[in-house]
Amino acid sequence: MAASPALQTGPHCLLLIEPDAYYTHLFSLLGLKAHGLEWYITYHASTVSFTEKAKKGPGWLWLEGEPLNVFGLARSRMDSFSICGLNGPYRFAFTNATGKRPPNKSAAGLLDALSGQEYASAAEAIRAANQVLWRRKMPCPIRLLQLDDFDIADLVAAHLDEAASWLSARFFADGSVARNRLQAIDRLNTGPWQGWVRRTTDFFWGLQEGRIVPLHLEGEILRAGNLPAFEVKLRPDTIAAALRARVIVPSLYIAFLVISILPGVRALGGCRQTIYYPLMRYLTALGLQQSNENGLLTELRQDDRSGVWGHRVLKPANGYPLREIDRGAAVSLSKYARMPLVRASGDLGSFTRDPMWADLSRRIASGDIALEAVEWQLSGS
Repeated sequence: MAASPALQTGPHCLLLIEPDAYYTHLFSLLGLKAHGLEWYITYHASTVSFTEKAKKGPGWLWLEGEPLNVFGLARSRMDSFSICGLNGPYRFAFTNATGKRPPNKSAAGLLDALSGQEYASAAEAIRAANQVLWRRKMPCPIRLLQLDDFDIADLVAAHLDEAASWLSARFFADGSVARNRLQAIDRLNTGPWQGWVRRTTDFFWGLQEGRIVPLHLEGEILRAGNLPAFEVKLRPDTIAAALRARVIVPSLYIAFLVISILPGVRALGGCRQTIYYPLMRYLTALGLQQSNENGLLTELRQDDRSGVWGHRVLKPANGYPLREIDRGAAVSLSKYARMPLVRASGDLGSFTRDPMWADLSRRIASGDIALEAVEWQLSGS
């Protein structure tokens, strides 16, 4: 990390052989191998449900032309539970629509490699499976370090234990810095940057019986609107205790704050992250200005390692990673290494077919957003 302060934040908590994850990992490996680095560090968000959209997400895997239910869960659990929820046990199943387990040769081989153990959460199961697949399937000595939201929770708690840290002494202990940051998000969402940084939850998610619930600041307390008894005081000690007890987990902004923005680590993410991440840096700068943290503010302004596009960059060769790995993933690495980026990335559909980017393009063309915009001054180089 000291030699090359960068980490992959693109894929959610997906099995290594899911196409979105696999080709993103290949892209990162190209850079790691080129620079002779030994560790691949990723943050995979686990505050997501099992299904992102139809038959896609952490709870699904397509093998031999059919969608398989990774954990064999009922639809009610797929739609409403989070993969970070500690409501297990979870076991790998790879069942098809008829409930057959496993339904094909690829699934049988995968189940044989990964079965035999129970996990408290689906995220824990996926992380353990990825270590097995990485060691057995990837053609390089680079080691994999996966950070999930509980790792980030412990990191935030460690910040809060340090009474003199900015996050503890000013952001949360002061209270006004935290509240002003929420007001700044609201202002962003009434102007040309609308929708890029959302106030879905205030700083943390609540964890309740396997589900995540949004929390909103009311006075000095974080509350869950549909759970009247759920509350966490906005104080460093109570927040740290709730994080360690797995009662709450950090929001995406808090996660980026401690793993990337404050330490100056470059985050490689998806097409939308290239916009919302610089806006998160802008929001952080506002908080540093308000709390007169001039040293941190100067470092943030001098840090040119802002986020870059690093997820869904490579256009899949055939969209079937397991077959590609069995034929030799080193062949794929060599092929992509010889390609110019313009060929490797295909038609840039994640940008050109994204309504958020279409709206941004219109706002730039109309002059509502300019390169000199104050919100864009910390976008880096």
